[in-house]
Amino acid sequence: MPEQAMMGLPLDASARMPLGGVNLEVRAIDGPHEAAGRAPLVFLHEGLGCVSLWRQRGRDWPTELCHASGRRGWLYSRRGYGSSDPIDDVRGRGRHGPDYMHREAWQTLPALLRAWGLRQPPVLVGHSDGATIALLYAARHPVAGCIAIAPHVLVEKVALQAIAAARNAYLHSDLRARLARHHADPDSAFWQWNDVWLSEAFRSFDIRAECRRIQAPLLLVQGEQDEYGTLAQLDAIAAAAPQAQRVVLPACGHSPHRDQPDALLQACLAWLAPLP
Repeated sequence: MPEQAMMGLPLDASARMPLGGVNLEVRAIDGPHEAAGRAPLVFLHEGLGCVSLWRQRGRDWPTELCHASGRRGWLYSRRGYGSSDPIDDVRGRGRHGPDYMHREAWQTLPALLRAWGLRQPPVLVGHSDGATIALLYAARHPVAGCIAIAPHVLVEKVALQAIAAARNAYLHSDLRARLARHHADPDSAFWQWNDVWLSEAFRSFDIRAECRRIQAPLLLVQGEQDEYGTLAQLDAIAAAAPQAQRVVLPACGHSPHRDQPDALLQACLAWLAPLP
């Protein structure tokens, strides 16, 4: 679905578009007339996220950022999330390998941006796994900038503990039912993320070398109470890419757009202001 068709969607509507034999859920956010000359925002969701889960506690944070910054926006749900096609045999032959974020960044995302017909390098806005995907994309492709919210560049014990706790909650609480409100196949969404993160092969995941190749402006954001990672993640990125600016939000967990939407919005707007 090219850019012109995407911008014809109602503001809150999402659609499915084919890409490489898979149908992906996509959503467009329109901007003012002058937004056509500015780098668009492309939002990349977390490990259990999707298009609809960017909306938290009555706030549509991507739309707020697009409107306040005068830019257009695009969102999509990765395969197995939201209303995108599920992954067949997600715990068997369809199970992710430890390079699944590399493949999303270097294969799926470039193909999707081409299919949308974007005319200029975007600003990537990624959360958690989406932030890691954004960093990996920026290491190989031109971007106007990259906002990495709660990124993962290496595996920490605290993350594995939180992900193991999520597995227990999925099996023994109402977590599956809550995810089913957002994902057509909650098992595909949950296990593709949980299994690979808790696998032995994923323990050596480390993209600091890739981060050293990033030349674009970076904004790094993390909550002080992030249950999935420590500030060592931001330290590692800043050491590899010294142009990075960082914001640490108090009273904030792993999802700043949920816990501190106004503070996150203001930090992003100030950082975006000088960008094309």
